[in-house]
Amino acid sequence: MTNLSLYSINAFVILDSEGNRVLAKYYRPKSHPQADSQGLITLKEQRAFEKGLYAKTKKAGGEIILYDSHLAVYKHSLDLILYFISGPDENELMLSAALNALVDALQMLLRNQVEKRGVLENLDLVVLCLDETVDDGIIVDTDSSAIASRVSRPRPDTTEIVINEQTIMNAYQTVKEKMQQRMAQM
Repeated sequence: MTNLSLYSINAFVILDSEGNRVLAKYYRPKSHPQADSQGLITLKEQRAFEKGLYAKTKKAGGEIILYDSHLAVYKHSLDLILYFISGPDENELMLSAALNALVDALQMLLRNQVEKRGVLENLDLVVLCLDETVDDGIIVDTDSSAIASRVSRPRPDTTEIVINEQTIMNAYQTVKEKMQQRMAQM
């Protein structure tokens, strides 16, 4: 019997074209005891895993790899490689759909500039986008436009109050009527 769980993602990693970490987020939910058995707890283990993973995936062409008893779904984007890491028994199609939604949302938010410089300059948007896609290892959403709309910065309020002679006269008339009503009450 397969262990059914919502916790499908163990890590999200972005590596640059030289294999250096740009962003990494490892998930170990407290309510999921099998999460600790997967390793990748210490920084040393994480760096070693990322180095080996980069060596296997640095050439474009693939999208899914089984490496060191972890399933890695990845996508190349200019000078970056984005990964979702999970256990070997997870659904590759769901992981791929989540990663594609995340990358598409990032492309919308970063105006097709999903590159190292753009990611570092807009790290807040990238992390928010990741949090809208994956919450503590659980895939929450796979709709890129919904993710981007929840993350996008609100546009500055462009409504301006136009003050002209008519609005001043209306205000004057309102004040005059209120004063007349008060005087009549006395």
